[in-house]
Amino acid sequence: MRLLLVEDDDHVAAALSAVLARHGFTVVHARNGEEALQALLPDAAEPFAVVLLDLGLPDQDGFEVCGRIRRICATPVIMVTARSDVRSRIHGLHLGADDYVVKPYDTGELLARIHAVSRRTPVAGAEPHPEESGPADPLRLGTVTVELPTRQVSVAGVAVPLTRKEFDLLALLAQRPGVVFRREQIISEVWRTSWEGTGRTLEVHIASLRAKLRMPALIETVRGVGYRLVVPGSGAAPATRPPALPNR
Repeated sequence: MRLLLVEDDDHVAAALSAVLARHGFTVVHARNGEEALQALLPDAAEPFAVVLLDLGLPDQDGFEVCGRIRRICATPVIMVTARSDVRSRIHGLHLGADDYVVKPYDTGELLARIHAVSRRTPVAGAEPHPEESGPADPLRLGTVTVELPTRQVSVAGVAVPLTRKEFDLLALLAQRPGVVFRREQIISEVWRTSWEGTGRTLEVHIASLRAKLRMPALIETVRGVGYRLVVPGSGAAPATRPPALPNR
């Protein structure tokens, strides 16, 4: 797997590159935002599977770099930074980051997140999954429309751009409105992992979805259990049992 590491500290980059190499990654190191953007241009020799993006870059803020990356390619971006406040997390996800890891981090955590985002990224030329092929009726939830085959979401006819994880999370809840999904169920289905620390990322994605859709009540928090989607105008969601978590 080819990975772009955007990190201005050579000592940090060397140590992390060595760890990633031992786990089978080919690492390309960019020391600033412009180097990263040049490496990601469409005419580059080989595409990258994931970008690890530090926010404290010498030439421009990492948030700006993420926004520019999203304008030229769809390569998954994991922000790796010491900025731990929720506002920064949400801002990063709004800009198109697929995940957000706070320094100092556990190496196993970072590796799990890299594999998780790479598994959810379509490979060019790959055959579509049987469940994704063929036409499908859009999911209509009041003024919200979710189109699974095209991965498009709109509110009252206005398109709402979502990141991959945001769409996957909304699609999961929207296919069974009113049903309570356990946190571990969502993490298993969307992030394809059972790592407990992903729970914080789930909370950030829920907050980001509520903000982007401008419908805070659409996704209801069921305290101590998880989340469910409440169709606007339908009144209180019915009390339903969470779907069973599959053995994996």
